Amino acid sequence: MLTSAGRFAAASSIACAAGWSVERVTPASRLFGANGLRNGPDGRLYVAQVSGSQISAIDVASGAVHTVSPMGGAIVAPDDIAFDSEGNLFATEISEGRVSVRSPNGQSRVVYGDLPCANPITIHQGRLFAGECLHRGRIVELDLNGRPPRVLVENVPMPNAMEVGPDGRLYFPVMEANEIWRVGLDGGAPEVVARNLGVPDSVKFDQHGFIVSTQAASGEVLRINPETGEHSTLAQLAPGLDNLAFVDGRLFVSSFSGAITEILAGGTTRSLLPAGMNGPLGLTCEPDGRVLVCDGPYCYCVHRGARPEVLGMLFTPGSPGYSRGIVFAAPGEYIITTGLGQVARWRPAQQASEILAEGFDRLFGVDVDARGAAIVAEAGRGRLLGIFKGKVAELASGLDEPRGVAVTDDGDYLVAEQGAGRVVRVTPGGVETVLDGLQCPQGIACRGAFLYVMDAGSRSLVQYNCVSKDRQTVATELPVGHPAGVTPKPIRPFPPLSGAMGPFADIALAADGRLYIAADAEGSVVALRCDDQAT
Repeated sequence: MLTSAGRFAAASSIACAAGWSVERVTPASRLFGANGLRNGPDGRLYVAQVSGSQISAIDVASGAVHTVSPMGGAIVAPDDIAFDSEGNLFATEISEGRVSVRSPNGQSRVVYGDLPCANPITIHQGRLFAGECLHRGRIVELDLNGRPPRVLVENVPMPNAMEVGPDGRLYFPVMEANEIWRVGLDGGAPEVVARNLGVPDSVKFDQHGFIVSTQAASGEVLRINPETGEHSTLAQLAPGLDNLAFVDGRLFVSSFSGAITEILAGGTTRSLLPAGMNGPLGLTCEPDGRVLVCDGPYCYCVHRGARPEVLGMLFTPGSPGYSRGIVFAAPGEYIITTGLGQVARWRPAQQASEILAEGFDRLFGVDVDARGAAIVAEAGRGRLLGIFKGKVAELASGLDEPRGVAVTDDGDYLVAEQGAGRVVRVTPGGVETVLDGLQCPQGIACRGAFLYVMDAGSRSLVQYNCVSKDRQTVATELPVGHPAGVTPKPIRPFPPLSGAMGPFADIALAADGRLYIAADAEGSVVALRCDDQAT
């Protein structure tokens, strides 16, 4: 048995079949990443989590985490949050293009529903301001009584988390310009406050009236003079910072990884919540035993007994972007499927990637065949595709939500049809069922006669002998899929940041026989092994 105290209240215990054992490779995560931060009227720190469609409150003294707006609730993909004087929580829902409000009694309603890529939000003296994180985004004032919004400024290249300063003007980071701007609350021409930063993605003010801003690309937390633009570094953290908040004068910052860090005097820090994983999603094993993990904003290398090593993230030079599926292609080289519908070749050591093909709808699993062709599942159009030397071939169509992909030792293509509850073989002659009766198959892997299937619906890993037709459930109660009784709402595309999000509990088979699992319910990687193959 292996127990977990992950981000779901109902922790599971993994049960293995006789002769199998399980180990946790990485710790369970506390959050689904961490995006917008605000200090709440109750003194807790509130954090929005886009990929988990969740808002949580954290006790900054104990680190206890309480879910306020859960997955499957009224608020979908919250990116930033703000409170009014009556304790109402306002949230931008980035994939829905809207702003909603949740009252202290838990009731939610939509305030405004036509704000594409809704991201930054702030409230000042009862006035509600929100913005679009687009290449040519707007910042608007929203009327709480349903009247049309008033545009303060438009054509802003990707504005993000903002706040009204002591001078009564609205300050906001402009990510594509690598600057911080301000504008009067009645609109007008914006002014540049600070330039040449580290890709700022939030602006708040300290008690002395100075800007404090997180830098997504550099990982710096900066203190900036709003009159001169001069800045100093309060702390240096890892790249991937997203937002910040003050609680009783204490400064906390969030990271895409789910880390919440307190910034102390002299640049020192204290971890309130450690980094974790949004998913994880795709997995692959290298011949030397290294395991690589795609996790949306990040790609990791994981080692047993150690925290994941970041190989790349959204703002790393040469990053392929929001990453979903991954397969080892050659030493130091991987094929990635991205959230923006691209297939890319990635070389992290050289900080380089190249797009092999693009324009696809919800890509998930990927494998490579003997020729070096990338074989990918396109869930949005129900296809299995082959990409080789710049050409795209349709290998199968009419598939029902294809997810995992595997190439057999004989060169056949296997694909998990999540919607149909089966795994099929794709050959030049057509599509034939290999294994059915599954609830929600996602990741698959094969070696020799054995096919392994992660059935996220039943939370089980199935081993199937394609020759003898013997089927065995290797493990049950795996921490994959959504919580019992919860029906997650789809996270729609929100370009230019990401396409539609969706779960992908992938698996990967290592040379030593270990099976690695993307345990997306708790945000960890676990490994199963047959005891007579243990090394």
